[in-house]
Amino acid sequence: MSANAASAGVGDTRRWRFYTLAPALTIYLLLALLPIANLLVMSVHDIRWVEGAAQWTYAGLRHFAELPRDPLFRAGLFNTTLFAALAVTAEMVIGFFLALLVSRIVAGRVVYRTIFLLPILIPGIVIGAIWKLMYNPDFGIINQVLGAVGLNGHDWLGDGTLALASVIVVDIWHWTPFVFLLLLAGLESLPQDVYEAAKMDGASAWSELRYLTFPMMLPTLAVTLVFRLIVSFKVFDEVYLLTGGGPGTATEVVSFTIYRRFFTEDRMGYGSAISVVALFLLTLVIVLCLASSRRRARAA
Repeated sequence: MSANAASAGVGDTRRWRFYTLAPALTIYLLLALLPIANLLVMSVHDIRWVEGAAQWTYAGLRHFAELPRDPLFRAGLFNTTLFAALAVTAEMVIGFFLALLVSRIVAGRVVYRTIFLLPILIPGIVIGAIWKLMYNPDFGIINQVLGAVGLNGHDWLGDGTLALASVIVVDIWHWTPFVFLLLLAGLESLPQDVYEAAKMDGASAWSELRYLTFPMMLPTLAVTLVFRLIVSFKVFDEVYLLTGGGPGTATEVVSFTIYRRFFTEDRMGYGSAISVVALFLLTLVIVLCLASSRRRARAA
């Protein structure tokens, strides 16, 4: 077969793939972009319901100008950033450590994997009920255990200095199995011949971790980090079920602020503006994380 015929065949295959995927890609783009476009339009309008009909009034950038003066938005942005930083960091460290341990276990690996995955299989509303009972200052098991060892209990969800940390603990317990699962899959896919060569050269376990495992795991770590950042910035159910944003604004997060403004106060335009800003900030964080991981991968 000539080179021209081969290139023509490759071109036909690529065109066939494009034409077959084009309808699904078009539907996906419409489903993804139309809601965002509608959100942008809503963010520059005041929307009021009069006799069951929506009345739209152009507001320009007034909603965006109001955001810096909104105490709930400022508190929510700070708490969300702190929540994401602490929770995701702890989940990545614990998940990576557990994945390393399980990857080196030969007997009973399935049992350990099943046990570690149990929290992520529990519905969010059940998790909220379980932990709210555990945190109860009167009869919660956490305070009972502290009392049994001679320590004072606390009002974990009612104390403004402890409420956010208590919610972060729940998130770590809930989502560390997700990190563990992805990182375990990445560890099990690493080439074993590299480790065999390192052992023949007399490399220690720490040297293998630092110079082999960690550099080869950077792509998996980056993808896992981005996934967790996206979910952590969207945290809502744990706050809603455990604290309702309180006490005061101690556990107020951006998602809960949007819920308040959009649904409770019926300020759809202003809630849409908060959503647009949150979407922009989340996209910026993801781009920065991916760019940083690529630079580190190239350096390694």
